[in-house]
Formats: sequence, structure tokens, C-alpha cells
Amino acid sequence: MLPRREQNRNHQRARIVEAARRLFARRSVDEVTMAEVAADAGVARATVFNHFGSKHALMEAITEDVIAHYQGMLRNALADITTSTPVLVRALFEQMGAGIEEDQRFYRGVFREIAKIRLGLDEGGLGEQAGRVALELLVKLLARGQERGDLSRALRAEDLASAFDSLVNGTITHWLYGDAAEPLKERMKRAADVFLGAAAVGPTAGRSARRPTLAPRRPRRRA
Repeated sequence: MLPRREQNRNHQRARIVEAARRLFARRSVDEVTMAEVAADAGVARATVFNHFGSKHALMEAITEDVIAHYQGMLRNALADITTSTPVLVRALFEQMGAGIEEDQRFYRGVFREIAKIRLGLDEGGLGEQAGRVALELLVKLLARGQERGDLSRALRAEDLASAFDSLVNGTITHWLYGDAAEPLKERMKRAADVFLGAAAVGPTAGRSARRPTLAPRRPRRRA
């Protein structure tokens, strides 16, 4: 069990991150000040800077949390040993988009950070480390699909994971910064069709099957 002082510090840090998430969901990241984050979290401005030296560091911590949520989805998919890989892939595509439509402003900031990670501009950072773990989990899931005969062996699992990652991030980023007239969920369904059309043994595999819930439960946020 952690000492009380460390527990209090962790709780305080979590309150600051949660306050920032709320504010970034209402307004853009650039518009929110650290003083506003402190006021919403119920702490002094200096306390926010004790935990996070800058707004960028705070945004990086939030991005790490979002990627950790994705890791949880992948771990749940790997723990599911009965559902076919194409159905799990479709569930990942569709459920990764869930919630983004409601928090478009917030996720614009998150995917800006993810873009930096993908371009290698955050080497060694928390987000980069979390992203690497997520990619390793995805490779394991797709390799298992190949072993089962669900996915083609024509490409390495690492190449399939790279294609999956590019499709997911490209689809979400285009929706966030481009034309958001069509629901993101529909775009993610088509992106899954594109991926499985090339990777699955049987391009329509899993299209009509019931999707398992992969997203870990998040604590309910107050408005």
C-alpha cells in the first residue's frame, strides 16, 4: 500500500488531469489556461505546475491516458479466445471511434499529440512509450489471427499492424480536422471493411456478427 502522502499526490494529479479533460472538451487546448485548470481542480496554480511543468506536459499525460485506454481494448481482445479475429478487428475500429464525436475539441488536441508521436517528435516521452506497448499488443492480436487462419499470412503481422494503425488514425484525424458531416462510426465501419478486405480470409468476415464490448469502463466524469 502506498504511503498516504503519495496517495494524496496521485489523487491530486488525477483531479488535475480530469479537470483539464473537462475544460479541453468545452474549448480548444490553446484557449484554456493553467490557472483555469487549477481552479476547476480546486488546487493552486503552483500545484498544477508542480505536477506538470507546462500545458504540453499536461496534454502529454492526457494523451498517455487515452492510449492506455486503447491498450485496455487490445488486452480485452487478446483475452477473448472465442470471438473470431475479424469480429474483434471490427469491434476495435468501431469502439475506438466511440465518444470522439461528443468530445471533438478535446480529441483534436489528443490527436495532435498522437501525430507528434507517429512522426517521432516525442521520442522517449510517456505517450511514445504507451504507443509502443499498444502496437506490440496489436501485433500479437493479428499474429494470433494468422495462426487461427482468420487472417492472411501474405503479410507479416507487423505490416498488418502498421496498416491498421494508419487506417484508424487517418480516418479519425480526417474526421476531426476535415469534413465531420458524416458520423465517425460509419467511417470507421468502412475503414474496417478496407482493412479486412485485404487482410481477412473472406473479405466480409465478421460483418454481421455481434461485436463484443472491448472498451474498459471509464470512471464517470462530472460535467
